[in-house]
Amino acid sequence: RTRKLIGPVALLLLVTIWALLAMAFAQFALRSAHGAVVALFYVVAGLGWVLPAMPLISWMAKPDAKPR
Repeated sequence: RTRKLIGPVALLLLVTIWALLAMAFAQFALRSAHGAVVALFYVVAGLGWVLPAMPLISWMAKPDAKPR
């Protein structure tokens, strides 16, 4: 039960931090980039949070230990 409480909070933190870092990077590094490059960056950054979230989701999905 504890994993199912910690997991969604961790996922929300992960997505929030990921989005803020992606926006900050785009503001400074992609300021003068071509529109297609910027669009490609946002597609990759928008899907990029899935890879770090996969281990967290699989950890959350583990069955709870049976009480003795």
